[in-house]
Amino acid sequence: MTYCVGLRLNKGLVFMSDTRTNSGVDNISQFKKLFTWCVPGERVITLLTSGNLATTQTVVSMIDERAKAPEDRSPSVFAAPSMFEAARHVGQMLREVIRTSSPNGMRGDSTFDATILLGGQIRGGEPRLYLIYPEGNFLEASEDTPFFQIGETKYGRPIIIRAYDPEMSFEDAIKLLLVSFDSTIKANLSVGLPLDLMTYEKDSFEIGHTRRIKADDPYYMTVSEGWGDALKKAFNELPDFRF
Repeated sequence: MTYCVGLRLNKGLVFMSDTRTNSGVDNISQFKKLFTWCVPGERVITLLTSGNLATTQTVVSMIDERAKAPEDRSPSVFAAPSMFEAARHVGQMLREVIRTSSPNGMRGDSTFDATILLGGQIRGGEPRLYLIYPEGNFLEASEDTPFFQIGETKYGRPIIIRAYDPEMSFEDAIKLLLVSFDSTIKANLSVGLPLDLMTYEKDSFEIGHTRRIKADDPYYMTVSEGWGDALKKAFNELPDFRF
């Protein structure tokens, strides 16, 4: 399992992912799930992955290979004129990888399925965030739905819904996501540290703050302990239920 979040703010975009993968309780490992490509001054594109590891690594490798061969950039996220077109290209890649991997053809519920978050900005357009399904179709984040989650979403969703504000700073957004991830990690063993973080500031066209957050990270420990203490205090201050 996995947990990844892409968050759209007025200031830009924030991405966070865990690194745990498993094929059963006796086969747990760590793999990076957050990838970023940058053409300084022109485009920044970030991709987060959930699902079959072979499928997602193939998609990432295809993007990497096309970055190394400028003469073969069509179709490619590096030649796409907009984030919408970049999402279409990635969706086509994902659909094709699943189709060729599965003996039964392309099926979204197959063992080869994967889901992708794609976000970033290409000069001439606004920052965009997309949720790409195994079938290759996708949704775009909006004012009504300003964030996307993939993987183990249910434990970390309530805090984001309650506390999200499009005007919040990157610092507050990171704190919010850390609480969301901490709640998920404590509730589900298939999601685990370390976490990968990346921010993108609107119209900067360069990679923002990046960080790998490990279990002994002082700030993560402060957020985790503070959130737990706050919940206990709020619970103890509730009035007794009367029958």
